[in-house]
Amino acid sequence: MSLRFLAGGACAVALLASVCVMPAAAHPYDQYIRGRSFFGAMFGPSIARMVVSYPTNQKTGTIVISTAQRRLYLVLGNGQALSYAIAVGAAGYAWSGVNQVTDKREWPDWTPPGEMVQRRPDLPRHMAGGPDNPMGARAIYLGSSLYRIHGSNDPDKIGQAVSSGCIRLTNQDVIDLYNRVQIGATVIVQ
Repeated sequence: MSLRFLAGGACAVALLASVCVMPAAAHPYDQYIRGRSFFGAMFGPSIARMVVSYPTNQKTGTIVISTAQRRLYLVLGNGQALSYAIAVGAAGYAWSGVNQVTDKREWPDWTPPGEMVQRRPDLPRHMAGGPDNPMGARAIYLGSSLYRIHGSNDPDKIGQAVSSGCIRLTNQDVIDLYNRVQIGATVIVQ
């Protein structure tokens, strides 16, 4: 009995470590995220990332986005998913559908689409990747659409409907998701 208890405890610690520990900095700009204190890294905006019960028929590695709940679920299998807090499209910019991950980029450049520039002529026409870029630390590209799952340099907006249709996560969370998601993974937006 006590051996089973110890094995279960070891599994729980390993699962917690895999969810909470950030990988070593993969890009020079990652120091802007990793430079936070241990306390800040542990209890900062990514505290909303957690393993949850998630019974589904979707295969492991599928991303399911609930715009109503403002949560992104990465299916882990065995009735579980990793849940992330997100920001979603503002009224009139929300969307739903199924797509695939076609590309992933670290600290991506940003070129706002023409429709966005028409609405906001004050936007730059192009912005190199970096800590001030609104795409944040990572971007996950969805098919040939203009939509992305990406980080944010404004983490206070997470949980709100504020984007032009893209799905935003904190930079800590998008790095975690980026490291787990494979090109070709299915993305379901509901």
